[in-house]
Amino acid sequence: METDTLLATGSINVVPQDYGANSGSAEHGHPDNGSPGFGTRSPNSVGDNESCPVKGGDEALYMQQAVVFIEDAIHYRSINHRVDASSLRLHRWYYSRLCQWGLGLAIAVVLLLAFVEQPSSLSTSSDPRYRLPPWEPPCGLTEGIEALCLFIFTLDLAVKSYLIGWEEFRKSKWLMGYTVVIAASIIDWMLSVSMECDEKLRVRRLLRPFFLLQNSSLMKKTLKCIKRTLPEIASVILLLALHLCLFTMIGMLLFAKTDWGLYFRNLPQAITSLLVLLTTANNPDVMIPAYTLNRAYSIFFITFSVFGTYFLMNLLTAIIYNQFRGYLMMSVQTSILRRRLGIRAAFQVLRCQGTRAAVVYVYRRAHTRVESQLRWMQNRHPAPPQYNYTCLQKIQFIFSHYYTTLAGNAVALANVICICTILVLNAEKSTAERNDYYLEVINCCFIFWYLLEMSLKLLAFGLKGYLSYRNNIFDGFLTILLMVLQITILINYSVPFSKWQPISHAMSLWDMVRLINLLIVFRFLRIIPDIKLMNLVASTLLDLVKNLRAFAGILVVSVLSHFSSSFFIISNSTIENITSNYTTTCGTYEQLEYWPNNFDDFAAAIILLYNVMVVNNWQAFMDAYSRYTTEWAKVYFVCWWLTSSVMWVNLFVALILEVEHIEEPTEEELLRQLQQHPHLHIHCTVDT
Repeated sequence: METDTLLATGSINVVPQDYGANSGSAEHGHPDNGSPGFGTRSPNSVGDNESCPVKGGDEALYMQQAVVFIEDAIHYRSINHRVDASSLRLHRWYYSRLCQWGLGLAIAVVLLLAFVEQPSSLSTSSDPRYRLPPWEPPCGLTEGIEALCLFIFTLDLAVKSYLIGWEEFRKSKWLMGYTVVIAASIIDWMLSVSMECDEKLRVRRLLRPFFLLQNSSLMKKTLKCIKRTLPEIASVILLLALHLCLFTMIGMLLFAKTDWGLYFRNLPQAITSLLVLLTTANNPDVMIPAYTLNRAYSIFFITFSVFGTYFLMNLLTAIIYNQFRGYLMMSVQTSILRRRLGIRAAFQVLRCQGTRAAVVYVYRRAHTRVESQLRWMQNRHPAPPQYNYTCLQKIQFIFSHYYTTLAGNAVALANVICICTILVLNAEKSTAERNDYYLEVINCCFIFWYLLEMSLKLLAFGLKGYLSYRNNIFDGFLTILLMVLQITILINYSVPFSKWQPISHAMSLWDMVRLINLLIVFRFLRIIPDIKLMNLVASTLLDLVKNLRAFAGILVVSVLSHFSSSFFIISNSTIENITSNYTTTCGTYEQLEYWPNNFDDFAAAIILLYNVMVVNNWQAFMDAYSRYTTEWAKVYFVCWWLTSSVMWVNLFVALILEVEHIEEPTEEELLRQLQQHPHLHIHCTVDT
C-alpha cells in the first residue's frame, strides 16, 4: 500500500465553505477580487510554517493527482485509491472509455449467452406444437466466449484490487463477493468442459447477474436501499399473510359442505384461490359461483377484498414508498459527497505546488454559477460556416431559421395524413385488390423533399453543427434510410415508370411500402421538441428512463435469477409432453392455449414471467405448472409476483415521486473524509 506523504507535517487552515484553490498571484490583481461569492487570501495566510516542499518531479505528480481527483468527482467515483504516478496512469487507463466499454460489452455478452446456450432460444416460435428444432451451438463455442469474459472479469478484479489496496479490498464486500463469484464460475466452467457440455445444471447461470450488479454503483445503492426497507416490507407482508390465513379458515368452514367446494376443498387450494382474489386477477370466477348459491356469501368476498386489496396492499405501497425514499436520498447524498470530496481533494493537492499560490474561495452560490456556465459551454453548438456568395448566405439564413423547421413539420404532417387517408380507403379491400402504386408515388415526392431539407440544413449548419442537434441526427438517419428503401424500390420495380409485379421479387412492393410508411410515421415524432408541453413531458420521460436504469438492471437480474432457479423447481419437459392429450376445462392453461408461455428456453421464460408480473390471468400458469410439476411451482410463482408486481412497481413509484432537496456536504465533513484517505495523507484543520 502506498504511504507517500503529499503534504508536510502540520495543519492547513481552511475557511469554512472553502470549495477549492486556484493558482494565481494576488499582486497581479485577481479579476474576481471583491466579486460576490469569491474571496482571496495572501500567500502568507496559508501559513509560513506549513509550506509544502516541492521537488522537480513532485509538481507534475501533484498536477496528475488533481486531474484524477477531478475526473473521479465528475463520475462520482471514490478517491480512496493509490496516488503514486504509476497507479494514477493505471487508474486513468482503467477508467478510460475504451476499457469501460470493453467491460460493459463483456457483461452484456455473458448475460446474452442465456439466449444461445442450451436450451437455445433461436427458434421462430416458442409453442412446442409448432416449434422447429432450434439451432444449438457446438460444444465449446459458448464456453470459449464465456472463458474470454471470465478472463476480462478476472483482470478487472485484479486492477481494482491493486488500485484501492489490500486494506480497502478487505472492507469491500462487493469485491470479496466478486472474487467468490469469479472463482465459482471458473470451477463450474471447467466442469462443463470436462463433461463435454453434457451437464444438467450450470451453477454459474445463477451467478452471472452478479457481474451486472457489481459494475453499477447505482444498482448497489438501490440494493442497499431495498435491504434497509425489507424489515418494514416484511412486517406488512406478514400482516397480509395473517389476513390471508384467517379468511382461508373462514372460507373452508363456510364452503366445505356446500355444493360449491371447488375453490376451498383443501388448504393449499383455498389459499391459492384467495391469493388470486387478492390480486383481483380473477375476481368473478372465484366469487360468482358462491354468490349464485347465496347472495350473503358476497359479504365474505367483499370484506376480504376491501381489507386485503384496498387497505393492506395500499398500505404496503405507502410503507415501501415512505421507507425507500429516505434511503434513496441518503445514497444520492453519498454521490454528491463524492463529487465535492473529489473537487476539494484536487484543490488541496494543488496547494502543494508552492507557497506563492493565492487561495481563492468559491462559495456555494458561485460554485453553482460556475457549474451552470460549464454545462452551458458543453451544450454550445459549433459556429455555422461562413460563405462569401450572397446566394449561399440567403440559403443559410432561410434554412437555419426556426420557421424552416415548422415548415418541415407541416410537410411531415401532410405525409402522415396522406398515409392515413389511403389506409382508411384500403381498409375494406383485400391485399390483391389494393393498389399501392399511387401511395408509392406520393411517398417518393415526400422523401425527395426530406432529402432536400436535410441537404440544405447541412449546407446551413455545416456537418458538425448539423450533428450537434439530436433532432437532426434522428431526422437525418431516418431520411437516409427512407432514401435507401426508395432507391431499392426504383431498382426492383422501376416505380413510377412502369407497371410492377408484386410477386416477382422476394419482398413485394406492398411490404416495402408498409416499411416506408412505418418509418415516415416514426419520423413524424420530430414534432415533439417543437411543442412546448409535449417537449416537457418527453424530457421528463427521458429523465425518468435515465433514473430507472438501475431498477431496470435489477429487474433483469431478477428475471435471470428466476429463470435459472426454474431448472431446480420446474421441469420443462412435462408441459411439452401433454400438448397432444389434455382436457379443455374452461379458463385453464390448456383451454386458453397458453403453450407458448413456458420455461423451455430463456426468451419464452421472459414472456411468461412478464405475463405473471402484469397479473393478467396469472393463476392459469400457476395452476398448470403445479399440476404437471410439483406444488413448489406455486411458491415459485408467488415469489415472482411479490418481487415484480408488489415490490418493483412500488419502488418505481417511489423513485418517480422522489423530489426532495439534496443537502450539500459541509466543509468539516469534506476535510474529515480527506483525513481518512488511505493513500493520501492530508492534515487539515478548520478555522473557527
